[in-house]
Amino acid sequence: MAAGSGGSGGSGVGPGPGPGGGGGPAGSGPGPGSGGGLGSGGELHPRTGRLVSLSACGRTARRQQPGQEFNHGLVLSREPLRDGRVFTVRIDRKVNSWSGSIEIGVTALDPSVLDFPSSATGLKGGSWVVSGCSVLRDGRSVLEEYGQDLDQLGEGDRVGVERTVAGELRLWVNGRDCGVAATGLPARVWAVVDLYGKCTQITVLPPEPGFSSPTPIPTPPLEPSAPYEDSALAEQGTSGDEVFMASPAQAWLETVPNSLELHNDFGSTELSEVVSNAVLSAYNGGLLNVNLSSPPAGEGLGSSCAATSPILTSNDALLFHEKCGTLIKLSNNNKTAERRRPLDEFNNGVVMTNRPLRDNEMFEIRIDKLVDKWSGSIEIGVTTHNPNNLEYPATMTNLQSGTIMMSGCGILTNGKGTRREYCEFSLDELQEGDHIGLTRKSNSALHFFINGIDQGVATPLTPPVVYGVVDLYGMAVKVTIVHNNNHSDRLRRNNAILRALSPEGALRRAVPAAQAEPERLLFHPNCGQKAAITHEGRTALRPHATDDFNHGVVLSSRALRDGEVFQVRIDKMVDKWAGSIEIGVTTHNPAYLQLPSTMTNLRSGTWMMTGNGVMHNGTTILDEYGHNLDRLKAGDTVGVVRREDGTLHFFVNGMTQGPAAWNVPPGVYAVVDLYGQAAQATIVDDVEVSPIPEPLPEGNNQVSPSSPSSGAGGSDLRFHQLHGSNAVITNGGRTALRHNCRSEFNDAIVISNRALRDGELFEIVIQKMVDRWSGSIEAGVTAIRPEDLEFPNTMTDIDYDTWMLSGTAIMQDGNTMRNNYGCDLDALGTGARIGMMRTAKGDLHYFINGQDQGAACSGLPPEVYAVVDLYGQCVQVSITNATGPMDNSLATSNTATEKSFPLHSPVAGVAHRFHSTCGKNVTLEEDGARAVRAAGYAHGLVFSTKELKTEEAFEVKVEELDEKWAGSLRLGLTTLAPGEMGPGAVSGPGLPPSLPELRTKTTWMVSSCEVRRDGQLQRMNYGRNLERLGVGSRVGIRRGADDTMHILVDGEDMGPAATGIAKNVWAVLDLYGPVRSVSIVSSTRLEEPEGTQPPSPSSDTGSEGEEDEEGEEHGLGGQDQVAIMPTALEFLENHGKNILLSNGNRTATRVASYNQGIVVVSQPLVPQLLVQVRIDFLNRQWTSSLVLGVITCPPERLNFPASACALKRAAWLLRGHGVFHNGLKICEKFGPNLDTCPEGTILGLRLDSSGGLHLLVNGMDQGVAVPDVPQPCHALVDLYGQCEQVTIVNPEPGPASGKSVGTQGDMEKADMVDGIKESVCWGPPPAASPLKSCEYHALCSRFQELLLLPEDYFMPPPKRSLCYCESCRKLRGDEAHRRRGEPPREYALPFGWCRFNLRVNPRLEAGTLTKKWHMAYHGSNVAAVRRVLDRGELGAGRASILSCRPLKGDPGGGFEEPGENCAPSREEQPPPVLLSPSLQYAGAETLASKVQFRDPKSQQTHQAQLAFQVCVRPGSYTPGPPSAALREPPDPHFSLAELEWVTKEKGATLLYALLVRVE
Repeated sequence: MAAGSGGSGGSGVGPGPGPGGGGGPAGSGPGPGSGGGLGSGGELHPRTGRLVSLSACGRTARRQQPGQEFNHGLVLSREPLRDGRVFTVRIDRKVNSWSGSIEIGVTALDPSVLDFPSSATGLKGGSWVVSGCSVLRDGRSVLEEYGQDLDQLGEGDRVGVERTVAGELRLWVNGRDCGVAATGLPARVWAVVDLYGKCTQITVLPPEPGFSSPTPIPTPPLEPSAPYEDSALAEQGTSGDEVFMASPAQAWLETVPNSLELHNDFGSTELSEVVSNAVLSAYNGGLLNVNLSSPPAGEGLGSSCAATSPILTSNDALLFHEKCGTLIKLSNNNKTAERRRPLDEFNNGVVMTNRPLRDNEMFEIRIDKLVDKWSGSIEIGVTTHNPNNLEYPATMTNLQSGTIMMSGCGILTNGKGTRREYCEFSLDELQEGDHIGLTRKSNSALHFFINGIDQGVATPLTPPVVYGVVDLYGMAVKVTIVHNNNHSDRLRRNNAILRALSPEGALRRAVPAAQAEPERLLFHPNCGQKAAITHEGRTALRPHATDDFNHGVVLSSRALRDGEVFQVRIDKMVDKWAGSIEIGVTTHNPAYLQLPSTMTNLRSGTWMMTGNGVMHNGTTILDEYGHNLDRLKAGDTVGVVRREDGTLHFFVNGMTQGPAAWNVPPGVYAVVDLYGQAAQATIVDDVEVSPIPEPLPEGNNQVSPSSPSSGAGGSDLRFHQLHGSNAVITNGGRTALRHNCRSEFNDAIVISNRALRDGELFEIVIQKMVDRWSGSIEAGVTAIRPEDLEFPNTMTDIDYDTWMLSGTAIMQDGNTMRNNYGCDLDALGTGARIGMMRTAKGDLHYFINGQDQGAACSGLPPEVYAVVDLYGQCVQVSITNATGPMDNSLATSNTATEKSFPLHSPVAGVAHRFHSTCGKNVTLEEDGARAVRAAGYAHGLVFSTKELKTEEAFEVKVEELDEKWAGSLRLGLTTLAPGEMGPGAVSGPGLPPSLPELRTKTTWMVSSCEVRRDGQLQRMNYGRNLERLGVGSRVGIRRGADDTMHILVDGEDMGPAATGIAKNVWAVLDLYGPVRSVSIVSSTRLEEPEGTQPPSPSSDTGSEGEEDEEGEEHGLGGQDQVAIMPTALEFLENHGKNILLSNGNRTATRVASYNQGIVVVSQPLVPQLLVQVRIDFLNRQWTSSLVLGVITCPPERLNFPASACALKRAAWLLRGHGVFHNGLKICEKFGPNLDTCPEGTILGLRLDSSGGLHLLVNGMDQGVAVPDVPQPCHALVDLYGQCEQVTIVNPEPGPASGKSVGTQGDMEKADMVDGIKESVCWGPPPAASPLKSCEYHALCSRFQELLLLPEDYFMPPPKRSLCYCESCRKLRGDEAHRRRGEPPREYALPFGWCRFNLRVNPRLEAGTLTKKWHMAYHGSNVAAVRRVLDRGELGAGRASILSCRPLKGDPGGGFEEPGENCAPSREEQPPPVLLSPSLQYAGAETLASKVQFRDPKSQQTHQAQLAFQVCVRPGSYTPGPPSAALREPPDPHFSLAELEWVTKEKGATLLYALLVRVE
């Protein structure tokens, strides 16, 4: 289609020259003067999402950091849309890093005042967005499978939105109208485009004319004999898209009854199936204008339509094969499969596709129906068997050939598990309406999809000819094939039929609103199997209530209006059963719902009050809600109402029980379940109910104080779907609870669904507690994304990027930073509210019942998530309506103060105050907790009221600055009591104007970075310069136990400033120069200074993790030949105070503490200069380790802080596996984790020719860590934590090889994604790499390959294996024995064996188990290995899978396998599992029998043994003497009385590694 020759070209790619009015085809494009230029809405609004930058006069939008961020890319049109004009954008650029892509729609929100959410789906208040192939209104899906999938659009494609004169929303893709997406749009809407996921840049195109149809266009009708979903209705050139859009609603409504009566070929049963599969939300949107009248003679699909778009036959359309399982019933043109007798049979439900799958073809099904009777659910996969020739098995996993199935969350090949944890989703947990798909890629890889999300490669090698197969097993009863190529057509047809069949739907369009629904509420005639409706729909009863206690569900005949009370009176009860009436609401239409036995079995769209609790989708969300319905009697009434704000309230005898649920959608039906004792109920209209109180600001609601509300400031904060194993998220993500609260006290961590914005309050209310445990809720923030968090038992177990309040202790990374914070979480009870907020300055504030408790800690990174640990007594919390941004100074810029949060009395729990004696310009406020200099720049002395105790810190926070003055705050210690005056002074105003002049008594002070005593300079360049303090900065002073004076800046100790301090001293401050006011933030209680704290001493002195880190190898590539300067490198003399230089300043040793260990290389780091250091010594007492990086400021006179992380200017650091700039993390998971590098590791830094900073590990370049580093710069090393000594390694200078450097650069580009390179694991330097030449390791690997074990059971390289032969273990310096677990217990390393590490189920929290559990070994044999791995637990068999000599008896190594199809007798007990901390015993031949094999490489015969290394739960085993006969003496290191461990407990062991020994 050519571009227009004039105007803007309605369908063209760009505007063409010429006078207006020409335009595109048929002259429809606007020209000058037509009002269609960019000035009329074509430009983008200047206010955008925070990562968007605009260019090209506001017509092009680009999302910044596309490799690191996938959202915050919202843009809106500058002006509201004009009716009938299409707002069109072109996709300019996409990336492949993310899933999802462009989203587009309209919103009634004015962009000039909009608080932009992270994505378009977060827009509320009248917003319609097309995402993928779904339509969302205010973030909730209202239409599935609409139009073309936007995620599939590529660069250059065009997409637009239009608001029609009738208030409809239409989507246009590449000039093609996709039909009506929504109706009822307000008159004033703006276009919305979200540069989401893969889409990173768009450009606004000139507006195009939209859909216009002043007169009805003849519509080709549905052919009665054609399959309704595959009819090719509208593929006739340009008119094909208008077939379903042209006729007004009135036209087709008049023909609907006649069409259905005379010409429709659907039977009532088939129509019911069609309707049940339709998307009900689309019906409510009023999308369709379809003419269902019969075709005129000679017209219809058989003529012109068929010529251009033939009907798909069974050879094209993907359908279910007619041959299927014995219980399967096919319908819907073989697109729907249903298992008969689902409550009696759970298998024989296999169905297959009618033809093989094509490459890259999606086979997708929708779950239509589930039952709750069985365990297990749907299974899906592929098979090479032709359905025509296959004898269908009872379940597909019984098929032992040519079959790959996904079952649960694992993959089974030929009936055996090959991947235990394939994806995070389990098919057993999917619900009705969920989609499952699969596709065989052209590269033979098999992928599964769940609700459109690719779960990754299930198996890399799939046969070329495979059929899709579905097993309707267990809970799965009914599924339907979903075709992606006709979303809109199928949806239009289904909705047309739905409207024709639904009386309410037809009346909704045909009659006035006042008559659309009956005024009186009745019971719907479709009711439970044992229920009956009488008295004209007003009464429901169970006629045979004494024979059955369930199947008594009844629903209202119409949906409830907002605020309408549905109330019933219990007429009759029986005494035979337990339980009684249940009441609630559901989104399911009673006309199409297959009613369950009890309503609490329904797992979607249902809220029920049962007993005195509330359940949502079958899960309890409130345990102790209101009056117990089981105690009601005949004559009592119960009721339910949904309010306009989406809250659900229940009534008992007219009294409200309070809010029970939030965010309940509109249009719900009332439900009554005549369960148990309840036999009959009648709807009542004349019973008065108590008014529902409005939520109070402080949340004084009788049930849930500050109850969550959907209207809570419009906040989209919720709990994330990922959480601890014992946590349950309900109520639309607003409520979290810990199930089994009386048997479980932890594993219930929940986290916010997104990062907190600056100044945004995340507040929860405690709704339920139990008295069984000690301890209670813990709350805080973490910089770890929920997707990256491996949820521990408690959040204080996390040792990085986490800040928590536990009781009264502030904890960072599991270490206590500060005790006696202003509130105690353990003392809070039900109804208490807890809030967390990160300020713009990076401070963390807690709020208790709305009161600010002051800054808990500072220096938080910008992206932190709120986290709550439902620990101990705390069982249930909900997000309150106070959650959201706060209009106060904590959310403002750095120039603001925090005066809106006054510190009362002065701060909760604070006892420090200023003395009443002060400088003449000072006024004291807030009971002496705040000091303000009212005038001038001097006369600002203030004192502490009492002498400072030893190790007591007196700390203040800067609240206000006056920038017109120079100088700095001064502080120190003085022996002058505040009440005493100097000579001639009779009052406070007689104090000197500044602190340096205070010389009547001995005074020590710090000004800027100078230390003075009685005004005389004692020291320069001390600590941080106080002139750089800003608003919010904290500064304090402390008198040490060794008579030293210490200054604290933002919680960090600057070290001793002066010595010989007197015993009786007062703190003194001088509000001098720019510092105008300060407030006290400290107390008289002794507390550890905030900020950098010692790494926690490691109780695990020799962990298996260390063993792994020291021993894991990886392949080492060639080392770059970089230019080396011939001069020897050395460290600079200016360094941290705990550093001692030696070896010609080439070796740096930290001689004390864990910090103050910064050293800098004296020579500048110039391009192609390689600076390398070797780690000489590690002290395992500490955690964390060295930090590496560069600084661009002159290091000669730099005052080094306690740690490199405190460098806030011109510093780029590599710490752990992250990259930091001026203390802020700019990159995650770069290269290896520096905290885990062993002794002997050589780390290097190099600048390339473009200024990119490279990290090298043992000579291997890890890629560019920081691009464009300013020069000159110096390499920096921080000997922190474990690292106590490093030495500069000066390699021999050699010629630079441009070729190799170029090759390395190519490697980096290939191996990096958006600047982040995959992590590598630690290995020794290249010269000392044992695995490169270790023949024993190679021999063991070849034997392991002969076992034919699935690769997915083992860790991938380089973590796969570790050799413990004599040479390898000596080269690493491995110790023979280590300690493990709580309490620690010794075990021996597997010397002489080769270890192959096993994957561990992430749900078992293996990282925690391997640290807290003990380590042991279990002898095995080749016959048992595969079975043990398949089962995931220890066991052994008798039949070998290799051709070898007969196996020797192994009396203790395993247990006898029962014969095939033989069930063990009831008297048999599970055999004990024998373990040992010594592999010398567990690997004895009597326990680990030998097998003979031929080496395929050397053709020599060897003998091999196998054993398992396992983690054992402490207390689950009994130590004892050896029971097996030994040919050699046991390990003398272990006591003979505890050499053998015996356990019978299931789940007491965790497989850790497979061990191989070859002789």
